[in-house]
Amino acid sequence: MSAMKFIGFVFAAGALGLIGVAGFSAWYLHNLNKDLPDYQQLAEYAPPVTTRVYAGDGSLVAEFARERRLFVPIEAIPDHVKYAFVSAEDKSFYDHAGLDFRGLLRAQISNVSNVLRGRRLEGGSTITQQVAKNFLLTSEQRVERKLREMLIARKMERTFTKDHILELYLNEIYLGNRSYGVAAAALNYFDKSLDELTIAEAAYLAAITKGPSNYHPIYNEDRAVERRNWVIGRLYEDGRITQEEEIEAQAQPLGADIAQPLGARDWTMEYFAEEVRKRIVDLYGVEALYDGGLAVRTSVDPNLQKKAGEALRRWLVDYDQRHGWRGAIDAMEVGEDWVEPFAEKVDDLKNARKVADDMAPWRPALVLSAGARQAEIGFEDGETAVLPLDLMRWAREYISANKRGEDVRSVADVLKRGDVVYVVKYDGDTLPLPEDAADGAKAKPAPENAYALRQVPAVNGGLIAMDPHTGRVLAMVGGFSFQMSEFNRAVQAERQPGSAFKPFVYSVALDNGYTPSSTVLDAPFVAPGVDSWYRPGNYIEGRFYGLSTLRLGIEQSRNTMTARLAQDLGIGRIMDYVERFKLSDRLPRELAISLGAAETTVMRITAGYSVFVNGGKGVDPVLIDRIQDRTGETIYKRDRRQCPACNVEVWSGQSEPQLPDMRRQVMDPRTAYQITSILEGVVRRGTGSAVRRVTNKPIAGKTGTTNDYKDAWFVGFSPDLAAGVYVGFDMPQTLGQGEAGGHVAAPIFADFMVEALKDTPGIPFRVPSGVRLVRVNAKTGKPAGPGDGNVILEAFKAEDDPNHSRSLDDDYALDPLLSAAPNDAESEDELNGLY
Repeated sequence: MSAMKFIGFVFAAGALGLIGVAGFSAWYLHNLNKDLPDYQQLAEYAPPVTTRVYAGDGSLVAEFARERRLFVPIEAIPDHVKYAFVSAEDKSFYDHAGLDFRGLLRAQISNVSNVLRGRRLEGGSTITQQVAKNFLLTSEQRVERKLREMLIARKMERTFTKDHILELYLNEIYLGNRSYGVAAAALNYFDKSLDELTIAEAAYLAAITKGPSNYHPIYNEDRAVERRNWVIGRLYEDGRITQEEEIEAQAQPLGADIAQPLGARDWTMEYFAEEVRKRIVDLYGVEALYDGGLAVRTSVDPNLQKKAGEALRRWLVDYDQRHGWRGAIDAMEVGEDWVEPFAEKVDDLKNARKVADDMAPWRPALVLSAGARQAEIGFEDGETAVLPLDLMRWAREYISANKRGEDVRSVADVLKRGDVVYVVKYDGDTLPLPEDAADGAKAKPAPENAYALRQVPAVNGGLIAMDPHTGRVLAMVGGFSFQMSEFNRAVQAERQPGSAFKPFVYSVALDNGYTPSSTVLDAPFVAPGVDSWYRPGNYIEGRFYGLSTLRLGIEQSRNTMTARLAQDLGIGRIMDYVERFKLSDRLPRELAISLGAAETTVMRITAGYSVFVNGGKGVDPVLIDRIQDRTGETIYKRDRRQCPACNVEVWSGQSEPQLPDMRRQVMDPRTAYQITSILEGVVRRGTGSAVRRVTNKPIAGKTGTTNDYKDAWFVGFSPDLAAGVYVGFDMPQTLGQGEAGGHVAAPIFADFMVEALKDTPGIPFRVPSGVRLVRVNAKTGKPAGPGDGNVILEAFKAEDDPNHSRSLDDDYALDPLLSAAPNDAESEDELNGLY
């Protein structure tokens, strides 16, 4: 074969080969093209978006989502944020048609080095290609996937605008810390909205697209700053910022942090946020909660919520410490290198719900040594501190609810090496003096880095505060620590309220012919019960006070006179009346309910007491004011009242629009005020005196204690704020002798109300029309004469005759178990009742 023929053969074979390759490639690409995902769906992009819960003042309460994500339209994303990502990821984004061939070539050259070094391969993808991969394909590194990505990118560029593609990218990209999209990342790293980001902050977000863990703001801060500054430099090179802006941005500290986990933003909000979460699920389902991007405006007041949480914790600790030390949380061996094993132990205790992050500023500590005067303690991070004896003298051994061990004379009486305990930083300059310190003894200076011993109370409780006029829940605390126990004692715990139920019984009496000055016999009482005779007694066993006014019956919490009054009214009448207040779904049809034998919750009874102060109007507790979907459309609104006159654009002398009052009338507003006045007397002169001692503002309320001191209550209100407190063990047991509502629950209520009302004027309770205020003797209820000293203003209805009040004493001479009524001198000694 001649040379020319051979060359011709080779040329022909090569041409046929190229045609074959081209044909195969065309066939292959045609098949790939047929199986491409439907990119048209990107026109209606609706990603899963974080549901955000806001307080009444607009501050963020909680976030619920599987992924942190907020969708922001491209028009709302600032230019410097958009350009930071374009400069960092695809500088020719606005010029190419979906593919950057120079970038692809550059990436393949770099991949030679990457293969030799065992690094991840670069793809040289444009932003359009990344959108195609993130939305429609997988991340597998195969040639076929890359070709499909390129085909989709070209189609997207022909279908969508550059801004729409960039919008998809900026709202979908993963930026670490469970952040999807730039808006979520801005909040999670800088706690800012997009329009508040500086050039440096926007550049950092663009920097972490290559690998969030590689540029972690805490663990890899130096690398993060270096990468951020590179992005800032690219912005300058691309003409997006000036040189002055470049220099200024690169000089700024990183300033990024890691947002706290999804859920409540603050420990005081945890119980409230969880209750809101449940209600959203009930309304719209789980998918709407975690993916729907709802904006939920709630009723909670962050300031009141914080005060409520602090008050409950403070007084639960106070109760717990006066009953003694139950022992360390756990124990472990202490070697030379104790830091890492202790950190592991703390993790184990967190998993077992014996230690929790929401207990801060309390810290778990390991006892390294325990001497006579102080213990040395260590923390997870290796820091050490001291625990002086004078900051743990309360820790006498717990023996029972009514008994403690000997006084603490040495640290070793309480702690030993290896104990794991809770401590809190002591901020005083001097140590507290022992109880038996001699007169004139001087306090010792507190050691540097001194801590005080603490223990998580075994007792628990709940607190609710609400607007009594609307039922909007302003604060809710369901226990000492949500992370240790999610059981919400403000909403879920159904317990007997004891004497806190009595005002509802007395309301029935006031609506059926009695006045606050009517008298009822306080004497031994026996009535047939379900299984045996019912024999209620007073707080001081064997003490009775004869004829007493209804006011005194509540102020001093008299049991026997309340039971006698209930028998006269009839249990059926009481049940029918009380059902209007929605206190319980299961009212037992027996006389014992008059003394609080029916079970209720803090939420329900606080709403019931709200009726007394709001003029007799029924209110339903509400936590959510408004819910909007991801587009901003309102899909739920609590207040459904219509007010056409409120939308008038111009004032032309018309009167102020009046909103209709849609609340149901539960009781006579005059009766409601009479009970309010009596409950104000409970605070001024009766079992609620613990509240009076800390505030002089108008407050009314009632204590409650159940048999054997198992439950302690205080429920009350000011003219515009109602609150209820419950304290008890989750598995009912005695709180201890004398641990009644006035001693355990009232201080929590008082502490909270003092803080809640400190910046509000002390306005008096509102008196409705049809009420006469008459000067009467506080003890007898009779109209007062000129020389009477023990005088109060009593509330009578217009038709009542203060001189002829009803008296329930007909059975005085017929009761064979009745002992002689005490004389007046005895009556004045003690006017106590079941608190």
